[in-house]
Amino acid sequence: MNTVRDNFSSSKSFTYITSGSYGEGLEMQGSDLDIMQVEKSIKVNADKQPDLNPGITYLSMDTDDVKPGFTQLRLEYSRSQYNLECCEEHNGKRYFSSALWKGNLLLVGDDKGETIHGPCITDKTGDLDFAYSLHCKTWISSAVNWITRSSRSWPSHNVKQSIIKHGVLFVPIGVKGSPKEDLEWRVSFSVAEKLLINTFTHTQLMCYALLKIILKDVIANDSECKDLLCSYFLKTIIFWISEELPSSVSCVWKPDNLIPCFMRCFSRLVYCVEHSVCWHYFIPENNMFENKIEGRARDVLLKKLNTLHSYGWRCILFSDQISNFDVARLNFPIEPFTLYVNDVEKIVQSSNLYIANGGLESYSELDIFNTGLLHNIWCHHFSLKQLYAYYISHRCSNLAQRLPFTGATINNKTQYKQYKSCLSTLLTNVYHDAVSGWLMVASLFYKTKQYRKALHIIRYSISKCTFDKLFFRMTLSKIHSQSLKLLSFNKTSVAYLLKILFVDLIQLKVNSTLIPEELVMEGWNKRYHIPSTAYAYFLSVLCHYHLNNGSYCQKSIQDLKVVIGKKYLMSDLGYTWEAYTLLGIALQLCGDKESARQAFVQSLAICPDESYNSAARRLL
Repeated sequence: MNTVRDNFSSSKSFTYITSGSYGEGLEMQGSDLDIMQVEKSIKVNADKQPDLNPGITYLSMDTDDVKPGFTQLRLEYSRSQYNLECCEEHNGKRYFSSALWKGNLLLVGDDKGETIHGPCITDKTGDLDFAYSLHCKTWISSAVNWITRSSRSWPSHNVKQSIIKHGVLFVPIGVKGSPKEDLEWRVSFSVAEKLLINTFTHTQLMCYALLKIILKDVIANDSECKDLLCSYFLKTIIFWISEELPSSVSCVWKPDNLIPCFMRCFSRLVYCVEHSVCWHYFIPENNMFENKIEGRARDVLLKKLNTLHSYGWRCILFSDQISNFDVARLNFPIEPFTLYVNDVEKIVQSSNLYIANGGLESYSELDIFNTGLLHNIWCHHFSLKQLYAYYISHRCSNLAQRLPFTGATINNKTQYKQYKSCLSTLLTNVYHDAVSGWLMVASLFYKTKQYRKALHIIRYSISKCTFDKLFFRMTLSKIHSQSLKLLSFNKTSVAYLLKILFVDLIQLKVNSTLIPEELVMEGWNKRYHIPSTAYAYFLSVLCHYHLNNGSYCQKSIQDLKVVIGKKYLMSDLGYTWEAYTLLGIALQLCGDKESARQAFVQSLAICPDESYNSAARRLL
């Protein structure tokens, strides 16, 4: 899903790469989402200069007096005023400043709560890290020895060639304390590392995950050790061991050897800390422990690691998430459908997947009907085609709301064409979940005063809101397990499963052409995230109101109250305050001002942040 979404998100201006643990296929407790956004209008050249493209900014590497694994980027050519403002002059040459690059990106960001965190810009909630990166298409000379050095069974020749073909990235951070820190960039092998991890056997992945759990749950709990180690060091250690083992990877890294393999990795970590050395996998001249794991810090960490190591593999039991694991739940032997249900539960409970899919909506440049993209989709395996269809459907909701659809009537020829274009886009939007896509179609009918058509679609949508449906951050019940068991026997793909069982939020964009007039407020420029069940009954209230169906209007309001009270198909951490805001608007529309005020107050009690919740303004 990460790979398909990355391919689908990338445009003429940017390439998006889901990185970090989540991008590698490991979503750990409390892990955030790391996205690399690679700027295509800036190119870094390692050696020869390419043919000049006037629209591209060209930089070259300058590694003189810079720590291995880092570089300065000297400006060779640019016509971009924005990029020129990110440069500083040093010894008569102009260099692209990593500090100015991040600072300027922070200034133009939409979220005023964003902060700079290392090479990344972090969102207000701290859940999303964006690393704005640069690309060099060729393999750099400082890592050329890796090509011939790793000539054993791992990694394979094909994987190695894929890594070399991709080149390297540069992220905006220098060596801490360096006199030229603000001008330095770190060489990133993020894509290469993902390709290597994709070759891991399950045992290799298990060792990596267990080391990360030990680090996060046990080592980092000690205040003196908290910031000394990071998961990147653990990953590097596993890379080195995988390369060094003489025999086939599958012969060593196999389930029967899980404990010896884990202890081999743990022992190597202890050795690295004891000798204050952890060589970068691609550039071994870079000792990543230099000026970091030494002195008292090293002694404290080494004592902690030796204590854990003395327990052997049982050291993992110091982690709460391991020691509290309920083995009885596994019901050995494990039935295939149990694994399927577990995978589905991971998907619906994944905060990072929700954030990543939501981020897809903001990529405004992407043309989903691009001929090259459609050709690539057609060439893929059937299951990947379904995933692409899933993300195209996601995308169409956003596109339909941006189409130049102007009015509430469809009488003249131009408006009719706009209407048909919007409708066809929205009908493509019904393939990523069971309900929200259809409700967006109902919104179009409502905006064009086709209230009876809208009510027909609303009733159809409500009929699909059954107890077996899935929604974000839910806990699966016995009903869900039974229905998923049947689907597992039919080998239903994840993408199709989401289409028939998932109930997504309604996302109404800023200045959306589909937003009901009753939700529009002067000066309010925030998007709405509304539970689909609440939006269905709210839209029903509006349609009946305009049709002068007073009794049906009141019934829809009562149904809306029931849905909100029972949080039907709504997550505890979902946008329930928006549901109360909708109730307040509906009551206000029908003349019950006191009940409307109570609904707005309830909305604010759940989300008092007036910059996100419009209920405060509606109370004025």
